[in-house]
Amino acid sequence: MPDMLVRLYGLPPTPPAASGDSGFEVRRALAYERQTVLRWVAETFGPGWEGECAIAFTRQPVSCFIAIRDDRVVGFACHEATCRGFFGPTGVEESCRGLGIGTGLLFACLQDMRNQGHAYAFIGGAGPVDFYRKTVGAVVIEGSVPGIYRPPLKNFDKEG
Repeated sequence: MPDMLVRLYGLPPTPPAASGDSGFEVRRALAYERQTVLRWVAETFGPGWEGECAIAFTRQPVSCFIAIRDDRVVGFACHEATCRGFFGPTGVEESCRGLGIGTGLLFACLQDMRNQGHAYAFIGGAGPVDFYRKTVGAVVIEGSVPGIYRPPLKNFDKEG
């Protein structure tokens, strides 16, 4: 998956509206929510994303945003986790996809990055390239595969 580049100074002032009345809130995660969010990320998306999300909680202000619906975490997005200037990881619970939650999380992070003085943001290993292109005008960075992400370490793959 390629890396992408977003012009933060070209973002619209507000994100596109969520579809219907999805009843979710997007906000910055709070320090005391760290364990709850990390547990949810690990169970929903795996230990790799949990590790990146944990770094976002070490930033001041915290660079992890969460989507909440019915007092539950249903999505998250981080920036400045693996590398400075990078957006991600991000994910939305499968049952809540298609409601605009991912878009809300993306805009929250990118606007936060812009407010902190970044002119551009990188999206590392962008999965849904067309989504990022359409939603925020991201462009593929040629020659960016494989990018910064390497195969996971295998220390604990075997029982023992």
